[in-house]
Amino acid sequence: MRVLIDACVLVPMLTRELVMEAVCVAGVTPIWSPRILAEWRATVSKLGPVEAAQNDTEIALLRARYPRSEVEPDPDLITGLFLPDPDDLHVLASAITGSCDALLTFNTKDFPIRALGAHGILRRHPDEFLLETARSNAGVFQNMISEAARSSGRTERALLRSSHLPRLAKFMSA
Repeated sequence: MRVLIDACVLVPMLTRELVMEAVCVAGVTPIWSPRILAEWRATVSKLGPVEAAQNDTEIALLRARYPRSEVEPDPDLITGLFLPDPDDLHVLASAITGSCDALLTFNTKDFPIRALGAHGILRRHPDEFLLETARSNAGVFQNMISEAARSSGRTERALLRSSHLPRLAKFMSA
């Protein structure tokens, strides 16, 4: 399975780490474009120079770990697509170019199921994707989530809920 990972999934560190662990455990090939990585970098750069430098290192490590995951969509492909937000057309074009089975995004309103389905691509919410991985791989996220909760001073459930992962939070606390 090939899954395009939208920038909004890469920005929150906990979500990114959980998704990349899920990708590894489930044998999924992650896909992104240079523009998606640039959006991730631009968002994190607003936090400051230290965060930007750390982010540059993370991007370099991700590229090194998955050297065949980066795709560059054809600009002509982009002009033939339609989505509610034209700024997201490059994301869909990247998913098509990368022969993706799914697009992983929190931004579900801007990626209608019909628009993606016309290209054989499923829209997946990170909460759904991570819950599916957790159910089929007992304990896969426990250490990561426990450490993140300890570092933040929050409960695991509160941390996951604030990360827009309520179903995973419920599953992990059961």
